[in-house]
Amino acid sequence: MTETQGPAHKKDMTRRRVIIAGGAAVAAVGVGAGIVATASADEGTSDTSAATASGSAEECYRLTSETTEGPYYIDADKIRKDITEGKEGIPLTLRLKVIDSDTCEPLADAAVDIWHCDALGIYSGYEAMSTGGGGGGGTPPSGAPTDAPTGTPPTDAPTGTPPSGGPGGGGGGHSEPTDDERYLRGTQLTNKHGYVEFTTIFPGWYQGRCVHIHTKVHVGGEMTDSGYEGGHTCHTGQFFFEESAVLDSAEIAPYSTSTTTRTTLTEDTIYDQSGVTGGLMKLTYGKGNMAKGVVGSITMGVDPDETHDSTD
Repeated sequence: MTETQGPAHKKDMTRRRVIIAGGAAVAAVGVGAGIVATASADEGTSDTSAATASGSAEECYRLTSETTEGPYYIDADKIRKDITEGKEGIPLTLRLKVIDSDTCEPLADAAVDIWHCDALGIYSGYEAMSTGGGGGGGTPPSGAPTDAPTGTPPTDAPTGTPPSGGPGGGGGGHSEPTDDERYLRGTQLTNKHGYVEFTTIFPGWYQGRCVHIHTKVHVGGEMTDSGYEGGHTCHTGQFFFEESAVLDSAEIAPYSTSTTTRTTLTEDTIYDQSGVTGGLMKLTYGKGNMAKGVVGSITMGVDPDETHDSTD
């Protein structure tokens, strides 16, 4: 369930042009001879056993889907590249590019927030409210869950009952933090080419949601001693992961110890099944050697003149 994108939908999408990515999505992955790349595109997704760093093209995408902020956003103003704070998990290098969806030009000095749960489904700042679990030593999930949730799952709340701060996600309801932890959260400014890069871990899962990372893009503000201030939020979205990569991660500790029912990508109520426009990332990692690290990349097409802060 994505939010209505308003007037931006009326823009002429036939004038989008193609820009060259220069192979940034698959470069710098020195993790073994074999490479697994899960690729995403508007017309669908595909898996390949090899990827090359030359000759790749990156579409100038239309507006990236707006989604719920969820209840666990914290405006922490931590400008940093490495957000792991020692959390255990598969290393993930997250490479993001932000472009103006109308002009296809990169957006420089945009503040990009990301936040996500740890390998066992726990959010910093909300550890008491998270329902991720581990230590069961059971068999990792495979394919569709054997005990898939029935009815309508919560839209973005790890708890079965929406927190008191608001609804679980559809309206972007917010909950107040329950602790002072801030791992797996951070902000960076895009460079002149529109890029930011984060060092984090592959997220785990919790009941009711597929594996995902939250993001916001802010423009028009400025850096101060307290962090990024002012401006407005032009995009609120989420990044998603191919099922094949999630299943590979589920074979590796600590993900393999999770006892939490997993929601698949096709079952998720937030992902709109539109491929990269809906937030589906391209992932690259060593074949049979995922534990050494994954590179995830995506280009976000945003309208810097619009406001999408999950309350519209």
